[in-house]
Amino acid sequence: MVNAGDMNGSGNLMDFLDEPFPDVGTYEDFHTIDWLREKSRDTDRHRKITSKSKESIWEFIKSLLDAWSGWVVMLLIGLLAGTLAGVIDLAVDWMTDLKEGVCLSAFWYSHEQCCWTSNETTFDDRDKCPQWQKWSELLVSQSEGASAYILNYFLYIMWALCFAFLAVSLVRVFAPYACGSGIPEIKTILSGFIIRGYLGKWTLLIKTVTLVLVVSSGLSLGKEGPLVHVACCCGNFFSSLFSKYSKNEGKRREVLSAAAAAGVSVAFGAPIGGVLFSLEEVSYYFPLKTLWRSFFAALVAAFTLRSINPFGNSRLVLFYVEYHTPWYMAELFPFILLGVFGGLWGTLFIRCNIAWCRRRKTTRLGKYPVLEVIVITAITAIIAYPNPYTRRSTSELISELFNDCGALESSQLCDYINDPNMTRPVDDIPDRPAGPGVYTAMWQLALALVFKIVITIFTFGMKIPSGLFIPSMAVGAMAGRMVGIGVEQLAYHHHDWIVFRNWCRPGADCVTPGLYAMVGAAACLGGVTRMTVSLVVIMFELTGGLEYIVPLMAAAVTSKWVADAFGKEGIYEAHIHLNGYPFLDVKDEFTHRTLATDVMRPRRGEAPLSVLTQDSMTVEDVETLIKETDYNGFPVVVSKDSERLIGFAQRRELILAIKNARQRQDGVVSNSIVYFTEDPPELPPNSPHPLKLRRILNLSPFTVTDHTPMETVVDIFRKLGLRQCLVTRSGRLLGIITKKDVLRHMAQMANQDPESIMFN
Repeated sequence: MVNAGDMNGSGNLMDFLDEPFPDVGTYEDFHTIDWLREKSRDTDRHRKITSKSKESIWEFIKSLLDAWSGWVVMLLIGLLAGTLAGVIDLAVDWMTDLKEGVCLSAFWYSHEQCCWTSNETTFDDRDKCPQWQKWSELLVSQSEGASAYILNYFLYIMWALCFAFLAVSLVRVFAPYACGSGIPEIKTILSGFIIRGYLGKWTLLIKTVTLVLVVSSGLSLGKEGPLVHVACCCGNFFSSLFSKYSKNEGKRREVLSAAAAAGVSVAFGAPIGGVLFSLEEVSYYFPLKTLWRSFFAALVAAFTLRSINPFGNSRLVLFYVEYHTPWYMAELFPFILLGVFGGLWGTLFIRCNIAWCRRRKTTRLGKYPVLEVIVITAITAIIAYPNPYTRRSTSELISELFNDCGALESSQLCDYINDPNMTRPVDDIPDRPAGPGVYTAMWQLALALVFKIVITIFTFGMKIPSGLFIPSMAVGAMAGRMVGIGVEQLAYHHHDWIVFRNWCRPGADCVTPGLYAMVGAAACLGGVTRMTVSLVVIMFELTGGLEYIVPLMAAAVTSKWVADAFGKEGIYEAHIHLNGYPFLDVKDEFTHRTLATDVMRPRRGEAPLSVLTQDSMTVEDVETLIKETDYNGFPVVVSKDSERLIGFAQRRELILAIKNARQRQDGVVSNSIVYFTEDPPELPPNSPHPLKLRRILNLSPFTVTDHTPMETVVDIFRKLGLRQCLVTRSGRLLGIITKKDVLRHMAQMANQDPESIMFN
């Protein structure tokens, strides 16, 4: 049970104090905030500033500064998030290449940067230059042969293990909250839950450093999800500098919603997609003002990242592509098939990953996080190195799979048999028969696909920063590229079929396999996360493929339908429920015909509700009640006989009020009467001084009758962000329903374990 409603004004908490005492209005760790009270406090603060602004020029200037503080915070978040994302991208690029070799002219250059600066690099051998040497060339002066391969293989594994061990050690010692994706916890925090330290400065620092290490180690994870956590840490840091946000948990969450948008903006180079992601996927309360500020934060973050230009291509992302062929209606069928595959993969991944994470939590496996990371890293490195598509970074793999085959491409995927008589322009190369390189690439991609599907299940959720966007996109991109090549070859060899006859004539450039990879990536990401609108916008911002919105929409909707047929939860909601967080999802529907009286406490056979009376309890009685119970608040009634409801008092504020009264007010002792009334009666001369606590009483707690349908109660909790409501009949208190009770009842109705909801 916890406090609900406003503070009945923002004045003094106790009659004998000139100012509110410290920590009032704050919340305990792992508790839910009261949205109604936070909103009321902000309204009072704003009213006070507005009235004071008319008194003097200085107060008017202060009111202007207060109004602009929100935009200043957004500017700072965008600048810091963009800078950190750029630094992470540059560091990952260098450290990933460090596993294979080093640049002799400047060791801090990545492979690509090293060869850019070389005057001896030719276009055909643009990946080879004398300044860049593999470890075998540097150590034993051999670039080819079995011994060179084994040495490079061994050092690749050693570097991967070194990076992973350093990352898991830093997380374990300095910032345990820096592990995982962070998005499930961000969603829970934005819904009003308090997790102290989750968005702290140490978490920001360690997550930024370890994110570089784990992505560079070659593990099957991405940096995009954790970048949302990093951006929210930036938001939390800057909001703590302004009292408008630091003293109001509701306003702070508006800043964090905008920070999440900035995080996706720099993760994918998708400012609009970032705003939509925050709105659709992570935010619980998203007023119009927050939409504008999210847009501004995402803009500043994207501009900052573009200024750093980490990929050297004047783009915000590594896999910007441009296709030269339109799509045709007949291609919608394979696109929808890719959507079905994405939905099935999403369902498989969520079920297997949650089962593995539950096993980790409930068995001895969870006691050895460092060993688990080392073993998974070793397995990943050993299997990944022989296959060129798993050896490289996942972002580079996706970039190659998205690419259209131009005349200058040297990839195996572009090893087609050319017609010697071809005299077409470079951008419009016709469909050609696949060469031996394409068939080799298909086998390697098939093996890489199976490997990625399996290893990602075990990697996501370990005690290191781990994003899921890029591995999911890689799975879809590999499947999509293989389907695309299959359709392309089918169209080339059977162009007289009725399906191809109208749009794929001999010598035409009909099918773009890279487009299928893009659609497959969207389908798999949608199947895992259940995003739709924001996913499509992120994908076309990511790739510049504005013309291909319809295929992306078809695949995203199909994958969501297929995945939803097996279960409504996305991966983030599944992890929220696994951790027992009190998250009341706005997408959940409650259709059962139960009443408030079926859910409220106390139930039949339980001890009566713990209550305070308005004028008959002593300080000692209140302290005893607090000591003997662990409730977070107590209803206040006229008397235990009548049980007419007066209001609600929060446990934390009762403790603080009594503590401060004993320290600052003479005459308050254990047998002092506690009054919650407006005017306490006159006491005999020798009576101990009374303690008046009217100011901490919430006089308008939310109440429902015992016959209110639970469907309505759930809707009230969801839309008003309540922590609890009191159940009455004709003004007489019957019981209480907390957010935890609602969630447990919903779990019970869905045939799930109600005890899995651990927090209130």
